[in-house]
Amino acid sequence: MTSTPTPRAFVPFPALIADIGGTNARFALVPDENSPPLRFASVLTADFATIDDAIAAVLPPDARPHSAVLALAGPIQGDRVPLTNCHWVVEPRRMIARFGLDEVILLNDFEALSLSLPALSGADLLPVGAGAPVANAPQVVVGPGTGLGAAALIHANGAWVPVPGEGGHIDLAPVSARDFEIWPHLERPYQGDAFARIEGETLLCGSGLVRLYRAVAGANGVAPRFDDPSEITAAAIERSDATAEEALELFCVHLGRLAGNLALTFMACGGVFLAGGIAAKIAPFLRQSGFRQAFIDKVPHQAMMDRMPTSVVVHPEPALAGITAYARHPELFGVVTDGRRWLK
Repeated sequence: MTSTPTPRAFVPFPALIADIGGTNARFALVPDENSPPLRFASVLTADFATIDDAIAAVLPPDARPHSAVLALAGPIQGDRVPLTNCHWVVEPRRMIARFGLDEVILLNDFEALSLSLPALSGADLLPVGAGAPVANAPQVVVGPGTGLGAAALIHANGAWVPVPGEGGHIDLAPVSARDFEIWPHLERPYQGDAFARIEGETLLCGSGLVRLYRAVAGANGVAPRFDDPSEITAAAIERSDATAEEALELFCVHLGRLAGNLALTFMACGGVFLAGGIAAKIAPFLRQSGFRQAFIDKVPHQAMMDRMPTSVVVHPEPALAGITAYARHPELFGVVTDGRRWLK
């Protein structure tokens, strides 16, 4: 008989928690079940050779964490876990030895973010379009940043079960006539392959917006003016550059299509949440864009899709909030740590 993996019953306090993305690393310490987390300084991953060096730099000398729960931008496999868009390689056994930890638990970054979804409401969210959530129905979170992350959250047997994945790497395809004009001008992610597939992360991240902007410029026969995603975003929001404006509009449309695909996959009647720094930054533009129509446009299921709410997460640090909730009450979440937990 095959045994069923069981969720972790507790996390030893104090617990060091972290949200590690491709560009930024955010750290905090959860002292116990009730005290507020102690937030440490955020760091740039490029400034440190290893994650251990970054932890040593931010951890106060008198802090003695017993455990670490880390959310990483990449799949968790084996004893050496490389990040997808960063040079860091996380080695839990080395971390345990260096910092005297009792255990280390590794989560996917968007899995950790999904743990925050049940508690988000009001000022944490900016609705995009209509729709109303169904209680305890599946939820999906997707977010462009340095890369493109995605995860789902399913309610089963009285607990919220996160479903991590690499949804940011599913295929994108041209749909409209304008897409077919622009697609030939897209820089392929794998040099030398003119037929390399276009995945979600090819377009729906910071560098993807630049790639999309250059393709629009190429289709229009004009020279691109910008090579930084923040410059493109600013020009689009200010309506000062038509190419930038179209690129950001198409960015929102493709994001709507991909988010709709994930919503269909999980029947996300509990809501679809857009997270990450880019979504929050472009939220006013996104609400007026073709995002929602692209999300709904799933023949023959438009009516069902229209009932699903979509929102931008404007909570400043939802992943840390999700990890904190899990560290305090792991029994509320069906997080299976088999193969993702290391002991001293």
